[in-house]
Amino acid sequence: MPGERTAWSNWAGNQTADAIRVVRPRDTEGIVRAVERARRYGDRIRPIGAGHSFTGIGRPDNAVQLRLDRHADLVKFDGGLVTVQAGMPLHRLNALLQHAGRALTNLGDIDEQTVAGAFSTGTHGTGARFGGLATQIRGLELVLADGSVLNCSADVHPDVFGSARVGLGALGVISTVTLQTVPAFALHAEEGGAELSDVLATFDELADGIDHFEFYWFPHTSRVLTKRNMRLGLDALSPLPKWRAWLGDEFLSNTVFGGAIATGRRVPRLVRPLNQVAARALGSRSYTDVSHRVFTSPRRVRFVEMEYAIPRSSLVAVLSELRRMVDASTWNIAFPVEVRVAAADDITLSTAFERDSAYIAVHVPPGAPDRDAYFGALEQLAGEVGGRPHWGKLHGLSAATLRERYQRFDEFVALRDRLDPDGMLGNTYLDRVLGRPASAQARAG
Repeated sequence: MPGERTAWSNWAGNQTADAIRVVRPRDTEGIVRAVERARRYGDRIRPIGAGHSFTGIGRPDNAVQLRLDRHADLVKFDGGLVTVQAGMPLHRLNALLQHAGRALTNLGDIDEQTVAGAFSTGTHGTGARFGGLATQIRGLELVLADGSVLNCSADVHPDVFGSARVGLGALGVISTVTLQTVPAFALHAEEGGAELSDVLATFDELADGIDHFEFYWFPHTSRVLTKRNMRLGLDALSPLPKWRAWLGDEFLSNTVFGGAIATGRRVPRLVRPLNQVAARALGSRSYTDVSHRVFTSPRRVRFVEMEYAIPRSSLVAVLSELRRMVDASTWNIAFPVEVRVAAADDITLSTAFERDSAYIAVHVPPGAPDRDAYFGALEQLAGEVGGRPHWGKLHGLSAATLRERYQRFDEFVALRDRLDPDGMLGNTYLDRVLGRPASAQARAG
């Protein structure tokens, strides 16, 4: 496919590609033309959003990259449903919904991703009664590998809809997404320090009794930061003063924390005492604000991440063993470990497919020397209880192992093979986690 070649890297800088051709369509017809042209030239083509995945799921493999930043408009409101183009970032969607008196019922903690990218990789928030973001999808428009356009929902092409909500970009290029919204609401947030042992001893009570519960354990310490968010009406708003919000969310969580991370990278032996200081210095705060302002926070300190979904009943045992391994190691882990929960859902490759789940996320700076050992420890522990890796976060699993973790894995692969028999929408990452379509393998071999 002719055109100017350029380079690309993801947000964290750990995934890069050179000599790629970039196409930036403005509408569905433009996506169709790009897909048809790639097919004509025998190229693979890979859609990309904001590049917030740490895996190679969005990497274009030196082929054609379909950037959807110009395909990012509101299509329509229809009662409680909103339809948007796939490239709309979540922060824009949240602002549009707030203006209309609506909201998404749950969000993750970052709002820079595009709608399609976030849903396709299985992004989730926290809350024992709430599913991942993809459970809010009510309809999808897909541009298939042959250039045809397919609309799907629970009633129209339900087999495609059941898988495409967390489709990894493997079934088609998402053009538009229709989402179920709810009336706008507030969250009352209570944040403060606690002992890890106390939180683990009452974990089920906390997860079930608080609408949106999560906590952050500081490695090399016994301390955690808990976040307890309860849903309220908008008449209860009592947001933080601007200076207090800036102090906690920008200065402490980004500027000071970023400085501590940089110091720890230069002088690794300081990581453990810095964690002790940070864990003990945590202050409590309580406020009530519009839901999306509480769910999401700015993340300006760069890192790479691994996250595993495990059966919720296994959380205490797995995290306790991870703590034991960290304490017994020579690793210097500066980033807190994040723990969240989600309800079971029915989406084929959702990490919460048919089981209530707990999520353990570990982070390190890019290039950290302890990454492989530390991430490998979590991967081993999660694997012992059937853990499923977040599709956009680092892991070492391939199709053979993932087939054992997902009851309907072969059903998804068969659908991919039917919709994209040549693997035109794939890349190296998808070849590893799904396997190449049989017809593509036959032609290659």
